[in-house]
Amino acid sequence: MTPATTLTTDRLTLRLPQAADLPTYTAFCASDRSRFVMGPFDAVQAFNKLCAMVGHWTLRGFGRYVMDLGGRGIGHVGPLAMDARDLPEFTWTLWDPAAEGQGLATEAALAVKAHLFEDLGWTEMIIRIQPGNTASCRSAERIGAVLTDAEAPDWYPGALTYRLTAGGAA
Repeated sequence: MTPATTLTTDRLTLRLPQAADLPTYTAFCASDRSRFVMGPFDAVQAFNKLCAMVGHWTLRGFGRYVMDLGGRGIGHVGPLAMDARDLPEFTWTLWDPAAEGQGLATEAALAVKAHLFEDLGWTEMIIRIQPGNTASCRSAERIGAVLTDAEAPDWYPGALTYRLTAGGAA
């Protein structure tokens, strides 16, 4: 079964990334907010990263959705598989600081998790989060992820690894 290209929640439309997202995403990448994802990044790196998000859908057949609130992208959420031999990594990032503290990332993550696990039959993903990113750690726990003792990968030093399974609590 093919992943949906659009999902909806009570407050969000989850859609494929598009060119109109580049200015907001570039501003996020240039900000200190990107420190939890190995940033900040310059405009060229931001462009490359957004292109990777777009291309992931073509190369893997699934990918990350943009969280759209009122017609503008405020973040992204969904699976990432840099190496097809590994479990997909479930990711989310709020680009807009005004979107924090409203439960939007958790709402989006729950919708994508339900689609992948219930509609498409996925059974497991991992989540990697920097220990200082307490909001994302709380979101991971709210969607049913369990902290493991797995070592962080070389490309993301110090990251905590959570396991998310189809049977995990929501």
